[in-house]
Amino acid sequence: MNDRMRVLFAVGFVVVLFLGVQLGSLALIEPFDESGHQAVEDPENPTNSIVYFGIILVATALMLAAFKYEFERLIQALIIGVSVMISWFVFTEFIPPVVTAGSMNVLAVLAAFGVGGALLFYPEWYVIDLAGVLMGAGAAALFGISFGLLPALLLLAVLAVYDAISVYGTEHMLDLAEGVMDLKIPVVLVIPTTLSYSYLAAGSGPETLDDADEAEPNDADTTATANSPTPEANGGTGAEPAETAAGDTTADDDREFDRDALFIGLGDAVIPTILVVSAAFFLEADTVGGSLLMINAPALGAMVGTLVGLLVLLWMVLKGRAHAGLPLLNGGAISGYLIGALASGVSIMTALGL
Repeated sequence: MNDRMRVLFAVGFVVVLFLGVQLGSLALIEPFDESGHQAVEDPENPTNSIVYFGIILVATALMLAAFKYEFERLIQALIIGVSVMISWFVFTEFIPPVVTAGSMNVLAVLAAFGVGGALLFYPEWYVIDLAGVLMGAGAAALFGISFGLLPALLLLAVLAVYDAISVYGTEHMLDLAEGVMDLKIPVVLVIPTTLSYSYLAAGSGPETLDDADEAEPNDADTTATANSPTPEANGGTGAEPAETAAGDTTADDDREFDRDALFIGLGDAVIPTILVVSAAFFLEADTVGGSLLMINAPALGAMVGTLVGLLVLLWMVLKGRAHAGLPLLNGGAISGYLIGALASGVSIMTALGL
């Protein structure tokens, strides 16, 4: 494929993965609600957002400490364990309980452990992506039905600011991104740009080379984000090039597109989708779409706004420098949500959960 086709393929693949998380989370709203998976007693309480943000800060600090003191495998085991748990929640809703042990769906349990085993023993890019979409959809649905409109909006706003600070200010999220890349765990989505790309063959995390081919970690084309689907899995890495064959590409538009893969943090897909689910679950508004997709206009607006933010983000990343993902993604989701709410006749106060 020529460079233009590779870029278009990569961008299209990212959009498909984001849509997988969004549509999957919407499909899980009713089953999760009926199964009692709402995580808090009062989803309208705005302090829920503060508590969750505090957990993110603590989890981020612990992960940075784990990488510093070489406890990476503990992080890997924890993330895979969370993947198994969320996969179990999802499979329980869709796999018929043909074989049961008490009230437990045995086939769902086996499928969930199959996901964990694949991540542990064969973390190729398509395994990571499939597990990431499954995990992302489940996590977004869990948090979406647990955060009312105001808490969800507050959460997205606070995390967008934090993400910008952690990437452009302290830059600690870039350090975290570098650490998780070596572990090959589903806190990132892997987007190959060549048919021959292998995440396993790439070895450890991608190098980051500047124009002089000298190692400079902060020169990576990264969309570093602070958030992945659960507090335990915090630290999604965002979009980053893998230079497995030809080295890095800088902001010089005249240079060839020689990246073998891009990486985008799973949290970039999950966090804005929380608002999509919250709008679909908590807000009474006119529905749009046919029988295949029946959601209200604010939720659809949040979906479209997220994808618009994603396209802008990818355009910026492909120019060749690190960027925080959530300011654009969350900003797009909130803007699209409010436009959809106003278009469907919902007052701004109601849309804000006030």
